[in-house]
Amino acid sequence: MIVVLLGPPGVGKGTQGVLLCEARGFTHLSTGDLLRKARREGTPLGREAQGYMDRGELVPDSVIIGMVREALAELGDGGVVFDGFPRTVAQAEALDDVLDELGRSVGRVVVLHADDEVLVKRLSGRRSCPDCGAVYNVHFNAPATEGRCDRCEGTLTQRRDDHPETVRTRLDVYRAQTEPLVAFYEDHPAPVATVEADRPVDEVQAGLLAALDG
Repeated sequence: MIVVLLGPPGVGKGTQGVLLCEARGFTHLSTGDLLRKARREGTPLGREAQGYMDRGELVPDSVIIGMVREALAELGDGGVVFDGFPRTVAQAEALDDVLDELGRSVGRVVVLHADDEVLVKRLSGRRSCPDCGAVYNVHFNAPATEGRCDRCEGTLTQRRDDHPETVRTRLDVYRAQTEPLVAFYEDHPAPVATVEADRPVDEVQAGLLAALDG
């Protein structure tokens, strides 16, 4: 099965996608991971992507789609969960073309939903340790000592794009660019389901599994 997870920043697509893959034996595919892998391995597409990034430019859809095509071809008929891709209707159409070439199609689309205020609180409360990579949230999973990592006592930092005003801008961008995908998939053969994500992780995962089996 090919599963597309949609939803705004901070809604938990990465966490839920990984858990779903563990539960069903699927492969988790995110364009960020594909980009890092291609650059690390020095593939032709990886070198092309690096050139754009070195110039401070966005990696074009043609390169991203090429990486997706290569990854899907390697996986054969195995189940796949797309996390953070497609982001636009143009990318969704290109994905359909690639899957058609491979004799496959999107099987389920799941939209993870949470109110903006919940997402702002989740993202703006995030803190990470640059030394060991541990991640905390001052609202839900605070470190024992404010500003200090429990694991290595490093100084915790906040990503620039996790400041509240930046998070709201990211949500606006999502609505403008990615929400039209929901309308696209509602006219698509693949069933679309919405799962409320403002719940404990295990409850959201249960809702996601039910959406796939429904």
